[in-house]
Amino acid sequence: MKADPKGVLTGTHFLDGDHACCEGALAAGCRVAFGYPITPSTEVVERIASRLPEVGGVFLQMEDEIASSIAIQGAVWGGARSMTVSSGPGISLMMEHVGLAAMTETPCVFVNVQRGGPSTGLPTLPGQADMMQARWGSHGDYEIIAIAPNSPQECFDLAIHAFNLAERFRVPVMFMMDESVGHMTEKVVIPPPDAIEIEPRRFTQEPPEKYLPFAAGPDLVPPMAPIGKGYRFHVTGLTHDERGYPVMSAEAQEKLVHRLVDKIRTRADEIERSQEFMTEDAEVLLVAYGITSRVVQRTLQLARQKGIKAGLFRPVVVWPFPGKRLRELARKAKAVVVVELNYGQMVLEVERAVCGAAPVRLVPHGGGALHDPEQVLKVVEEVAR
Repeated sequence: MKADPKGVLTGTHFLDGDHACCEGALAAGCRVAFGYPITPSTEVVERIASRLPEVGGVFLQMEDEIASSIAIQGAVWGGARSMTVSSGPGISLMMEHVGLAAMTETPCVFVNVQRGGPSTGLPTLPGQADMMQARWGSHGDYEIIAIAPNSPQECFDLAIHAFNLAERFRVPVMFMMDESVGHMTEKVVIPPPDAIEIEPRRFTQEPPEKYLPFAAGPDLVPPMAPIGKGYRFHVTGLTHDERGYPVMSAEAQEKLVHRLVDKIRTRADEIERSQEFMTEDAEVLLVAYGITSRVVQRTLQLARQKGIKAGLFRPVVVWPFPGKRLRELARKAKAVVVVELNYGQMVLEVERAVCGAAPVRLVPHGGGALHDPEQVLKVVEEVAR
């Protein structure tokens, strides 16, 4: 299905990443949003609060992030596409409801414009230390999808992709921006509506009297009920059967949670997305995501000037992690260098994926500023010897 023209601001614009994310959400069909101001994500909220009424939508500033993260789920079950926006401290408050969205299979988008932490940390400066929180922040076994854009253009394009994945898999999607990407301004090209593919919400074909809200077919994703058409169903965060009714047994837990996990894990190849630079002959493979991947591109240039065959592997969809392709590249490399704005998070997944095919070296940074390409180059030179 194509995008609704009302939500598509076709043309060439100069937007920061926060504003581009807002426009991507509108193009994807988001018509209800809830949020609470928090640096450095406030610009998303400001723009969407202004733009949603222009396209027939609604924005509400809630009393806090907890209220925002549950309100979006009510909006989805009422038939809307919905999102909320925050940064580290607010995302921490939302984590219980990320788990609820996973358990109830509520398709929605959580935008996290990351900043330095922990606690209130560095509100106006960048960080990438929420990556494991995105994957494991709520309790229990569940799967989410997480995406890390590295430019305002990608904030637009991948916001659409985030909503599409949320609908296709009925899962919460974490949109992992960072302060630098959110606040940088670049050219953003927004195509016409008929060039934008939108994943339609899949509705049941069963009549109301036969409908089981959590009965899934071979793709493991149950269809939803069209609102206002006479369907009655129960939605709960408790372990439930296909009717949605709570069932407190190990058998019910195994049947339900196994499906929630498998609907992502068994289709990871369909979800994974990555980008490569100069990997064809790379002897030193750098791994970076978000704004850090742009810093590393400069390191690649410096390394090549010194005769070091360096390449970049950039996860775009970070969860599920594109480990299969990374392992293939690592088998041809002398070493893998992971560059991230934290003291070691995604490097753990890189080590697991590489599985001993090459030594893995972390170049950490506590946040608040970006890596110096020259400092990364020194590590590249060390492992290339």
